[in-house]
Amino acid sequence: MTPVPIDRSPEELGRLFERVERAALSELHAAASPPVAGPLGLRIDEVGGALLSMASAIPSIVINRALGLGVGVPAREADVAAVRERYREAGVGRHLVHLDPSAEPAGLREWLEDAGYVPHRGWAQFVRSADAPPSPGRSDLQVREIGEDRAREFARIVAAGFDLTPQATPLLAALAGRPGWHLYMTFDGETPAGAAALFVHGGHGWCDWASTHPAHRRRGSQHALLCRRIAAAGKLGCTLLFTETGEAVEGDPQHSYHNIERVGFRRFAVRENRVLVRARGPRASQG
Repeated sequence: MTPVPIDRSPEELGRLFERVERAALSELHAAASPPVAGPLGLRIDEVGGALLSMASAIPSIVINRALGLGVGVPAREADVAAVRERYREAGVGRHLVHLDPSAEPAGLREWLEDAGYVPHRGWAQFVRSADAPPSPGRSDLQVREIGEDRAREFARIVAAGFDLTPQATPLLAALAGRPGWHLYMTFDGETPAGAAALFVHGGHGWCDWASTHPAHRRRGSQHALLCRRIAAAGKLGCTLLFTETGEAVEGDPQHSYHNIERVGFRRFAVRENRVLVRARGPRASQG
């Protein structure tokens, strides 16, 4: 079935997207008990309205990233320096700074460049109404919502799919039973095949952490998991669903991108990203 058209501007969708993603990332940190957070170097901070997610023991930009810089509150050049310093203090080298289309001021890109942040592959932002869930297709895998008893299996599939270190497993497993989080897996009999999560916040849904075990690919696992989450979001009172993946680039088969589009999501923006490389010298004065 065709999802209900969405009569909202890209700017408004961007604000809603930012709000629900920020809540999901914050809740990921809140889920970690001290015995889990400590060894991971897990830390969350704020600079100038931006949320900084850090985990020194997980060298991945999926976790180590700053979102919201210049969104809602115009950024200052000092904020860029502070973001870089907070990550240094946390023992995190490589990290992303998201640069949303609405980020202000215009000079923010220049400040990031001067601080050593260079362009990185963008992330496409998608939206879909929670009405009219698509057909689940003909996958021979079974989809189940899981709890704490299967949380470790969920986490192992996700950690491998996102190239996270094994140390990330207890962090991801801790999402089971947390407020707003709903975890799903596909199974071949009793053998885990795929995993994905839905986070619900403020009447909107966030599709995250989708991955399939290599031995079970090309069996419709992710299509089935997307369909299940769309249907669940509608039953949970969501009006809109959001998700994101790497933007389309030449040479990449874009399996996630196409799966997302096939179930009725539409791209409304591409989020620019910056990754820290090295600082440039001061700009020469003119005049």
